[in-house]
Amino acid sequence: MQIETLEQHIAALDDDSFAKLREWFIEFDQARWNKQIENDSKTGKLDFLINAALSEHQAGKTRDL
Repeated sequence: MQIETLEQHIAALDDDSFAKLREWFIEFDQARWNKQIENDSKTGKLDFLINAALSEHQAGKTRDL
């Protein structure tokens, strides 16, 4: 389905249906994001963040919350 067709169908939704679509899309988007973060973590793509945080801590640049 073309994006333009989706846009037309979405624009034609009543308020209640649009609200349901919005909630579904937010949950769907968050699930995709979480899956990507999980995959990136498993493959080591986020290790640089861990290493940077550990370096900052070891250098005394952190504080207790």
